[in-house]
Amino acid sequence: MNTNSETKLLFKEEVYQVVGSAIEVLNGLGHGLHEKPYENALAIEFEIRSVAVEQQRNFDVEYKGRKVGLFIPDLIVFG
Repeated sequence: MNTNSETKLLFKEEVYQVVGSAIEVLNGLGHGLHEKPYENALAIEFEIRSVAVEQQRNFDVEYKGRKVGLFIPDLIVFG
């Protein structure tokens, strides 16, 4: 582990926004729900914090130029 104080965190502000939003949602909803309410609440929290967010965007998965499936991430932040 590098403990050098000069090491910089990449996308520091973005990381703080994402982690802070996740903690806010968990504190607000608590534990034990299914995934979807957390996803929806997190999307709302991002909007409140003016964080650019896309929910359930579709991406084709290709292998050697041919479509083999679909990837649908829950949330995409900051493009």
